Amino acid sequence: MVSHQDGTRENATAHASRPRKSRVWLWIGSVGAVLVVVWGLGLCALLGIVSGAGNRSVAPVGGNAVGVIYIEGTIGVSISGANGVSGETILEYIKQAESDRRVKAIVVFINSPGGTVVPSAEVYQALREAQKPVVAAMGDVAASGGYYIACGADKIIAHPATVTGSIGVYGQLINAADLFDKLGIEGIIVRSGKSKAAGNLFEHPTDEQLAIEQELVDELYDLFVSAVAEGRGMDEAAVRELADGRPYTGQQALQLGLVDALGSLPDAITEAAQMANIEGEPRVVQYRRVPSLLEVWLGARESNLGDLAIVEWLDAQYALPQARYVGP
Repeated sequence: MVSHQDGTRENATAHASRPRKSRVWLWIGSVGAVLVVVWGLGLCALLGIVSGAGNRSVAPVGGNAVGVIYIEGTIGVSISGANGVSGETILEYIKQAESDRRVKAIVVFINSPGGTVVPSAEVYQALREAQKPVVAAMGDVAASGGYYIACGADKIIAHPATVTGSIGVYGQLINAADLFDKLGIEGIIVRSGKSKAAGNLFEHPTDEQLAIEQELVDELYDLFVSAVAEGRGMDEAAVRELADGRPYTGQQALQLGLVDALGSLPDAITEAAQMANIEGEPRVVQYRRVPSLLEVWLGARESNLGDLAIVEWLDAQYALPQARYVGP
């Protein structure tokens, strides 16, 4: 009896120890997996920093080069990512290309529908003031603010199928006063003057408020037309006839004098090299955003809440109406 009981206890002890050992190995495996993931994220982040992820130039060694600045996506004040680029970033690229002794000429490759007013105007002016020859090359689209920027170049080359032009400006107001009335929602607005909070969701804009908005749009439109006339060497009256907001193909733009030639990015690089008296095939210095390994691993270059429609919609309710050079 005694030996049987002792044997039973031993068996019970053995069975009880097995689950505990299994749980221990399970915890060790879970902790190990977490550590591997954390280590991988840390390594990718470190490699991203070491590789100079962010805005940088990719350049070979040597002189007599053409600098290519890539302007891709919507042009904004502070966005730089997969869907857009900030005016500040473009201006920094221009500054780098101007100061780089290897770079004898600059090409701006534009594949953009445009963006907000100020960045487009600032980049245009920076290109106009550049001390080196500047050629603009157009991709799929170089419309509105994208075309504004192109006019700062000495020459513009477009693909026959490029969508360009769309010379104009618009302001956008969203009003839901009738909807709120049906829902029984009342918006109470306390303001310092009758024109403050104009264009808010809760009230229909008055004729006076709409006139103010129209005046702003007209003034910005005049700036756009003047820039095109200056950059292209055209009479303002002639520009206004073309500047009704419509888009043009590259072929149409050539016939209308809005671009200088048809071609591709390599053609623009060749043209820029000739303008800078570079003999032979020029080296190319690229100025564009290089994604980090972490961004590649996560499958996105940069989180950009500004691209979410709901965020833009909410932002519009608590800010001044924004005018945009966006097309077509």
